[in-house]
Amino acid sequence: MKLKATVLGVALAAASTAFAQNKPVIQFIATGGTIAMKIDPVKKAPVPAISGDDLLATVPDIGKYATIEVNNLSNVPSDYMDPPRWIQLTKAVQTALARPEVSGVIVSHGTDTLEETAYWLDLTVNSSKPVVLIGAQRNASSADFDGPRNLLNAARIAVDAQSKDKGVMLAMNNQINAARYVTKTHTGNVETFNSGDFGFIGEVYPDRVTYASAPMRRQHIAISADKMPAVEIVAMYGGADGMALRSAVDRGAKGIVVQALGMGNMNEPMYEAVRYALSKKVPVVVSTRVHNGRVLPSYGFVGGGKTTFDAGAVMADDLKPAKARILLMLLLQSGVTSQADLQAAFNK
Repeated sequence: MKLKATVLGVALAAASTAFAQNKPVIQFIATGGTIAMKIDPVKKAPVPAISGDDLLATVPDIGKYATIEVNNLSNVPSDYMDPPRWIQLTKAVQTALARPEVSGVIVSHGTDTLEETAYWLDLTVNSSKPVVLIGAQRNASSADFDGPRNLLNAARIAVDAQSKDKGVMLAMNNQINAARYVTKTHTGNVETFNSGDFGFIGEVYPDRVTYASAPMRRQHIAISADKMPAVEIVAMYGGADGMALRSAVDRGAKGIVVQALGMGNMNEPMYEAVRYALSKKVPVVVSTRVHNGRVLPSYGFVGGGKTTFDAGAVMADDLKPAKARILLMLLLQSGVTSQADLQAAFNK
């Protein structure tokens, strides 16, 4: 699929105006999602309908804080996001941040894969300037549409001096989460994103933006390939026979993430499937379906974390499956394939 980006407005003119008004320049990259949807009168359901400019027009007060450039990169549900779109988005963000007059970037995005895109950008964008992702749980036809507030808050975060060197952040419902730990926890509630054991790193109040902490575990991996290696996620559950994992390997997967149980455990059939993948030189990373906590090589029964680690698998530490997949993809495209080197990267 060809992806088309349309930048609306003249960046140089916007920057000139901002300098004249002594206001920072923020680039707002719109990618779609519920935040860009309205109820279609025929389908009677939300569909992509509004541009970044349309959303910006709902927040007249945003001009008090910054001059906003709009880049309408795409308008798709976040369920359609994939590595080619992530690569395109990284390039757009890096291009914007490379301009000295741009103080930060806001990305609007659907909430379904927002945490994946946030972590992807956190790994692939190398800048001290803030990158703030937003979404909405209610579409633009709703009387209580949450998109405008989230956009205004993101602008306030992006221009705040405290926001530098905090990596990619997600700002919704007045709360600020770091990309590594944030996850969607409710299908419809506006307070859907949180960071589990680690909590929010900050909040947006009417008078100011406050931070309580900063993300410590961050790394940068440059994109060195036009196409990411195929990495599949395979779920462990009661009675799993490992056939899905074997099939993924046979169909050409270059890496596997197992959504294991507990601290990284699985049954014997899945363990044997892991060994099959490793025998084919396909790296396997073990994560967990549990929301909080790390996976560790602790249990010694066949299929326990220690046995899979001893067989050559990698422990995902505290990364959950979707984010472990992203890190594994980027490491593989960088040529990192050994258990020791992969484990070192997951431990960072």
